[in-house]
Amino acid sequence: MPQIVIQNITKTYTIGNERIDAVRAASLEIEKGDFLSIVGHSGSGKTTLLSLIGGITRPSSGAVFYDGTDIQALGSDLLSDYRCEKIGFMFQFASLLPMLTVKENLLLPSAFRSRRSEIEETKAKELLSMVGLVEKINAYPPQLSGGQQRRVAIARAFMNSPEIILADEPTGDLDEDTEMAMMDFFRKMNRTEQITFVMVTHNTDLARRTQRQFRMSHGVIRQQ
Repeated sequence: MPQIVIQNITKTYTIGNERIDAVRAASLEIEKGDFLSIVGHSGSGKTTLLSLIGGITRPSSGAVFYDGTDIQALGSDLLSDYRCEKIGFMFQFASLLPMLTVKENLLLPSAFRSRRSEIEETKAKELLSMVGLVEKINAYPPQLSGGQQRRVAIARAFMNSPEIILADEPTGDLDEDTEMAMMDFFRKMNRTEQITFVMVTHNTDLARRTQRQFRMSHGVIRQQ
């Protein structure tokens, strides 16, 4: 059974008197351990599709299944558990909290637990080391460059040991060398941890480094 099944899903927005299909009758099966990319122009529906897979946005029609369960049939608590425990999000912007240190930003997923374990502290350090920023662990986001903030956000997405990474332009603030280093990191995590990656990117060179490539246009997704 595929890990994720997107079944004839449409997301429609109404702006004034106009109805816009951000995603139009999309269907896709994603196996555990897949690494796929989605390219397309701005406004093509890529980000909306990620938010539908992640349970952030509710579809107008169709369904998203995770391990055979329609995620929109889950109650609010179980849907929240799905987002927090199964999904690692990399948004278009780093969105770090400026009043927290780098380490505290990484530990946010465990902030509401009664006790924070030493294992989580160790994991935060290991992930920062993997993205080349362990020396910035006690720095604050305003003290970092845009590219460094992006790498902190990348590390943060792995803190909850996700089964699926949904990455929206995850290398947008990075120079070419660092971008390639982060792609190598993604491929390592995909290969060694069997983490499924769904990556949205404008960069066709990056897309070619993934196992499967798709293109979206006017809300329609097609495999290349």
